[in-house]
Amino acid sequence: MGVMDSEINYNQLVEKALLSVVRESLRYVVQNGLPGQQHFYITFSTRNPDVAIPDHLRDKYKDEMTIVLQHQFWNLTVEEDHFSLELSFNNKREPLIIPFAAVTAFADPSVQFGLQFSLDEDLEDAGEEQAPAMEDSPSDAEEASKGSTDEKAGEVITLDAFRKK
Repeated sequence: MGVMDSEINYNQLVEKALLSVVRESLRYVVQNGLPGQQHFYITFSTRNPDVAIPDHLRDKYKDEMTIVLQHQFWNLTVEEDHFSLELSFNNKREPLIIPFAAVTAFADPSVQFGLQFSLDEDLEDAGEEQAPAMEDSPSDAEEASKGSTDEKAGEVITLDAFRKK
């Protein structure tokens, strides 16, 4: 393969490097728990074929879903290509398996930190970064957290408040 046949895909390299920040942050939580008031909002594409979530969640969130890791999450495990955990939806623990390739946004609002990612298919199809749309109505957030105690679990939120304009 000659130099003219391909180019270095810097966008893809940056995406991989930034996804390692998410992976290492989750590994930190596995080993040490969440420090202080820190908590994570993780948005992912439910269309990714390797995402494993209950059917009722996939039916409700056909494109994207945002999960909150704060007080109520269990059995968090982090592998090189995915993470898994259990979250409470309507007072029932549900398992989720999320490949890092499906993650479209990661935020820790307690320290005003956030990342957005392009899906691999977006990079390949468009040849450029595309910001994912993350619009969820307040009723989705209320519905996802119904039946929870003071601590919210499985809440769906919009990340516009954390984006730099």
